[in-house]
Amino acid sequence: MKNLRYLDDVSSLVLDRDLCIGCGLCTQVCPQEVFEMEENKASIVDFNACMECGACVNNCPSGALQVSPGVG
Repeated sequence: MKNLRYLDDVSSLVLDRDLCIGCGLCTQVCPQEVFEMEENKASIVDFNACMECGACVNNCPSGALQVSPGVG
């Protein structure tokens, strides 16, 4: 699915790295591989691939992620 793209610069995805506990669940559930782990915290590596499905937000135990599905 990596070749599927959303519209550039319209996603509502927000990551608060200060709240991230480094569990890595976002990297596991994101179908578009938007996240990678860097220095034991999540990092957005492909913002424009986000399709606002909400899988990352629904699985983040620390509330470090926000997205408004259908907004972007």
